[in-house]
Amino acid sequence: MSSLSENNLKAALKACKSSFLSVGFFSFFVNTLMLVPTFYMIQISGRVVPSSSTSTLLMLTVILTLLLATMGSLEWVRSRVMVRISNRLDVMLSRDVYRASFKRALNSGGGDATAQSLNDLTALRQFFTGNGLFAFFDAPWFPIYTLVMFLFHPWFGYMTLACGAVLTVLAFVNHRLTANALANANKENVASNMVTTKTLRNAEVIESMGMLETLMNRWAKRQRRIMLLQSEASDKGGIVTTISKTFRTWSQSIMLGIGAYLVITHEINPGLLMAGSLLLGRALAPIDQMIGSWKGFVAAKVQYDRLSKVMDDLNKEPERMPLPAPEGHIQVENLVVAPPGAKAPVIRNISFAAPAGSIVGIVGPSAAGKSTLVRAIMGIWPPQHGVVRLDGADIHSWDKHALGPYVGYLPQDIELFEGSISENIARFDKVDPDKVVQAAQMAGVHEMILMLSDGYDTVIGSDGVNLSGGQRQRIGLARAIYGNPRLIVLDEPNSNLDDVGERALGVALQKLKETGATVFIVSHRPNILSRLDRVLVMSAGTISLYGDRDRVIAELAAQQAKGQQRVSQPDAPQHPAAGPAAPKSAPPAPAAAVPVTTTSPGV
Repeated sequence: MSSLSENNLKAALKACKSSFLSVGFFSFFVNTLMLVPTFYMIQISGRVVPSSSTSTLLMLTVILTLLLATMGSLEWVRSRVMVRISNRLDVMLSRDVYRASFKRALNSGGGDATAQSLNDLTALRQFFTGNGLFAFFDAPWFPIYTLVMFLFHPWFGYMTLACGAVLTVLAFVNHRLTANALANANKENVASNMVTTKTLRNAEVIESMGMLETLMNRWAKRQRRIMLLQSEASDKGGIVTTISKTFRTWSQSIMLGIGAYLVITHEINPGLLMAGSLLLGRALAPIDQMIGSWKGFVAAKVQYDRLSKVMDDLNKEPERMPLPAPEGHIQVENLVVAPPGAKAPVIRNISFAAPAGSIVGIVGPSAAGKSTLVRAIMGIWPPQHGVVRLDGADIHSWDKHALGPYVGYLPQDIELFEGSISENIARFDKVDPDKVVQAAQMAGVHEMILMLSDGYDTVIGSDGVNLSGGQRQRIGLARAIYGNPRLIVLDEPNSNLDDVGERALGVALQKLKETGATVFIVSHRPNILSRLDRVLVMSAGTISLYGDRDRVIAELAAQQAKGQQRVSQPDAPQHPAAGPAAPKSAPPAPAAAVPVTTTSPGV
């Protein structure tokens, strides 16, 4: 476990330190063997040609071949080590990055629900296996090549230093010209992908209302902005790259001219003429390669920074001590909740208690805060103030993986995942056929599933069947009650149900009550009221009424009757001679700001 000051990405890179050192070790021998062609050329010119010795030529050629084969083998091993490093990083980080991506989507209310972090990890892994990174391992050997050039002749050494300085300045200029544009283009591209993901997710709505052209125009506008940023960076980077390549070619040619002059003046032998030019090209190659690959370096830096931030956020999550299996007692204390990313609270200072085994209906007008409240009860949205307690412990102090089997949740928007129906009901854990069938029967969906082509093995998803809204909702209910959880939250569980589904839901609630589970139900339909033990009436983010079902319904009915009576009996007109009427106190405000009836208390 890494320390709080070191996220998992940095810890993983540190764990691979020995592998990086081995790559540097192989790079030492690779770059040393790069000198072999230079010395071969010198030996040919200095020994073979003057002596006309074919045996010497043959032996030098055999040695050259063996050493270059060794160099090739070492380069292959070096590249294989980098592949192993990238794979090791993926194994060490992929689960944490997946978890961090999920946390980020959860904390943003789904606003950041993309696989960008996983894409960043993949791109970073591919960067490690590319040729661009090897330039960083080869560039430190520039001083060694320069030293060898000084041994050839001081002019060669000074020429190498001057060329290296020029290319270094070009690399710096390339960074200054392109880094910001590339980073902004990358940022815009990520945002564009997020918008596109949301658009494709709502393809049916867009098609039905003819919104495609408008949304596509907005997407095209953003794409043009991305292309402009990328074109700006590519244009500027292309200029520097062209200058770099041209300068490198020119410098090698000038080195030949310098060598020719030194040969004419008898300061060096002819063998150093070509050797100096060849070695200069090798010394400058890593710097030139870094300039050419700078776009990849900048992208990798951006990806690393994003991953590091995501992993820092994940690292803030403390380890949770396991708690006993919950019974389902809920205590809400002074709760204030705002949706992720919002500052204004939707829930304002709510407090209530629900004993284990009770069925609580949450009712009220739209935008009263019902769905926000159930998300807080489930521990999905963190409170700004106050606490939700499950069996006396803060719901956020529970380990979610350990708590999951004891919790069931049916949201308003039902999402079934790609896989079989049995896997969806079993929450993609090991499928227990008895528990799956029991949950389906309790949800009243067993017979419907049997009518499908492959029964419980029917595949849902892009390659499977498309279920209706009511079918998805009933399978989602079976998933929520799978394994007899202790706390169940049903948000509009009957919004897509027909009469048969409504009756099945009522039976399911009765069976859940018999198991002793605590159930919270958000609903706008009155049919469900007969199954409730308690009713919580919400208005404008606060609780208007809470208590036993019959008492709350009676009080709401009385308030409504009193309000209707005030409307039907207006104040008597004042007599003109009587003067101004005495001030009259305002009528008491109703406890619930929602219209109610004796059968449907504001639902």
